[in-house]
Amino acid sequence: MTPDVLIVGAGIIGAACADALSARGLRVTVVERDAVGSGATAAGMGHLVAMDDNAAELALSSYSLELWRELVDGQPQRHEYSRCGTIWVAADDEELEAARAKAATMSAHGLECDVIGAQDLYRLEPQLRPGLAGGLLVQGDGLVYPPKSARILLARAVARGATLVEGDVVALEDGAVRLADGSRLSAGRIVLAAGTRCLGLAPDLPLRPKKGHVMITDRYPGFIRHQLVELGYIKSAHASDGDSVAFNLQPRPTGQVLIGSSRQFDTTDLTAEPGMMARMLRRAAEYTPALAGLNVLRCWTGLRAATPDSLPLIGPDLARRDVWLATGHEGLGITTSLATAQLLAAQMAGGEAGIDARPYLPSRFTEQGRAYA
Repeated sequence: MTPDVLIVGAGIIGAACADALSARGLRVTVVERDAVGSGATAAGMGHLVAMDDNAAELALSSYSLELWRELVDGQPQRHEYSRCGTIWVAADDEELEAARAKAATMSAHGLECDVIGAQDLYRLEPQLRPGLAGGLLVQGDGLVYPPKSARILLARAVARGATLVEGDVVALEDGAVRLADGSRLSAGRIVLAAGTRCLGLAPDLPLRPKKGHVMITDRYPGFIRHQLVELGYIKSAHASDGDSVAFNLQPRPTGQVLIGSSRQFDTTDLTAEPGMMARMLRRAAEYTPALAGLNVLRCWTGLRAATPDSLPLIGPDLARRDVWLATGHEGLGITTSLATAQLLAAQMAGGEAGIDARPYLPSRFTEQGRAYA
């Protein structure tokens, strides 16, 4: 029987979409060329973080955090979930003022957060270097192990009748996809949820790869207790050109420490680069000097799919009939996966979603009759 929806990609976005669409009664097939939860899902840090660079980003991330809390309720170990919270670290009084503004925005949106001074900062995180001004503690942020969550979401869909197909989608056809082995899979509608790989099927999409490195240490339980991010991270995350690094540490439930973050444009080479790793470690050690004495076990890379306005594409493709998009999440794909799925499912199957879908529709990139400007 021809499925109602065929989803290309079984990362966290594709798996969440399969879960949401199957829950609304649609027949779903998911096609993945590698393992479930591989690609950018496996490469990411797994943070669940409210971001407030603009109103649409805050609405999407905070709504999704609510959905994540519902998903992991009663079974946090299955997702390796930890509600560790995030501290946005203020290096000086100017950044502390920025933390106050950030707190006002988040509090107005119902998020639990507190501006903290230097004394409380060092009480919470004694490994931070002396001389910092304070920070913003966001209590509701957390983390998961994304490949495991992707498998759980897809398993829920399969339990409702969804099908997982192993295959490499190489082309879109009218009402179907063509695989590398020459076979063809038909569907009523097709969802592209494969991150930067979507460009291989739809090169005109307003997407650009951003390469990132992540490192993980040996086990040092209690070295840090919260996700730690410098307030300058926001500039790095939304830079439009050049290479950048920012201080970003995360305590894993294993006692290990994840070290981020970096961004590089105009490369799809996934080779780990010693020069970039050295920059990241230097930046991290500037904030946590004792990190320089920890043993790093391994490093890996991934590609984020970024749009020109840093918001994802969630909705009907403008250039291809019966093709839908769920991509372009940049560094917030894990956080916003569940909200993305609800927005897409509401559009495709009817019903309500928790927030307005309009800011994320691909149609925002139309210009003078062209599909994508």
